[in-house]
Amino acid sequence: MPATGERLSTLDMLARLVSFDTESDKSNLALIESVRAYLDGWGVPHLCLPNAAGDKAAVLATIGPMVAGGVVLSGHTDVVPVAGQAWSSDPFTLRVADGRAYGRGAVDMKGFDALALALVPEMLAADLKRPIHILLSYDEETTCLGSMDGIARFGADLPRPGAVIVGEPTGMEVADAHKSIVTCLTTVHGREAHSARPALGANAVTAACELVAGLNRIADLMIERGDPSGRFDPASTTVHVGTIQGGTARNIIAKECRFHWEYRGLPDLDPAEIPRLFAGEVERVTRVRLNRYGDFGRIETLEEIDIPGLAPDLGSAAEALCLRLAGRNRTVAVPYATEAGRFQVAGLPTVVCGPGDIAQAHQPDEFITLDALGQGERFLRDLIEACAA
Repeated sequence: MPATGERLSTLDMLARLVSFDTESDKSNLALIESVRAYLDGWGVPHLCLPNAAGDKAAVLATIGPMVAGGVVLSGHTDVVPVAGQAWSSDPFTLRVADGRAYGRGAVDMKGFDALALALVPEMLAADLKRPIHILLSYDEETTCLGSMDGIARFGADLPRPGAVIVGEPTGMEVADAHKSIVTCLTTVHGREAHSARPALGANAVTAACELVAGLNRIADLMIERGDPSGRFDPASTTVHVGTIQGGTARNIIAKECRFHWEYRGLPDLDPAEIPRLFAGEVERVTRVRLNRYGDFGRIETLEEIDIPGLAPDLGSAAEALCLRLAGRNRTVAVPYATEAGRFQVAGLPTVVCGPGDIAQAHQPDEFITLDALGQGERFLRDLIEACAA
């Protein structure tokens, strides 16, 4: 074992990670270089996986033998913004008080990242028979694409793991299911005219309003169908319109209107269903409303983000391992999306299991309790022991 390795407690490692402002619209390279230097000190082989722009990167480290059947510990390094939030102290300086560690990303999810990194010396000392891979990604809070390059390396130039643990905060419950997220931007292109002469134009705002009403009908259909599994809250696929903007003045027929919308699908949702239903609304609104006076307008929809859901995989290696290590006898579903679906799509058995309470995420004075960090440490130490057996 290299003598130059730096030993840090979980709290010290968390303080280091929190000190880097890695809001999703900013670079995470300084944090990644710090992690790489730490891994280099322990002689841990790792890959740096930059994005196309070169302003962000993931790191993928392997501790133990280069054999198949290991375990991936997956965490993200980006955090949500702090602008407009009323923090009691500097969000990028870890503050420990009253049994809690406060800081942006403390629970979502630099706490898990800190646990995995702080225990690297113990992993090295354990004579692992199966490897533990640590994958720290970027852009999870926006697209969940920052883990993709790392996932692609498994089964290529790195051995294929037998289980993946995404350490989002679940209170150490083992989650085997979450919804998908698809976000879209729809733009209605109309034709300007004086409002006193509507037949000379095509009103983009009016057409957009009808499309939003159509999305409401689709949402009602999803609510009526419900959640046959009975595991999700809310108990259906949801459809939501978040923003709408259009027009220039009250007496000008609107030339353009755009709106952002999303749907969060139950794991068994046919991914083509909602796009197909919405396409029917678009065809009708284009014909009946937008172009009722002539072939003046068109409607286009851009899919911005498509994050796959996590579907239950009863009896998978990841589920069995984590239920045993966490001392649980059942799995749960979580209401938020994670990178877990990306791993599952790649054919890797995956669950979500990590310390802390998701209710504290994205909040001012975000925190993770010291008890939760302790639970996470015990879980990972048991994992190390399992991989050494």
